[in-house]
Amino acid sequence: MTGEVDMATADQMFQAATRDSAEHVTLDLRAVTFFDSAAIQALVRLTDRIPHLSVVPSRRVRRVLDIAGLGDQGWLSAE
Repeated sequence: MTGEVDMATADQMFQAATRDSAEHVTLDLRAVTFFDSAAIQALVRLTDRIPHLSVVPSRRVRRVLDIAGLGDQGWLSAE
């Protein structure tokens, strides 16, 4: 993903990550510059849907997830 993940694009992120049936998915968010509550909700839905999800965040995404209390989740990779 690149750019902003917000109310207008969060579902696109979800659809892209679930397009193919896979148990192991890496979601690269290093190029994401904005991540809002709709993006967080889509990400939480992905964690429920994909057994082995790995999320590689940008610093901005990491900060948002830390503030939301999700910074210590096992699916969150180091930057």
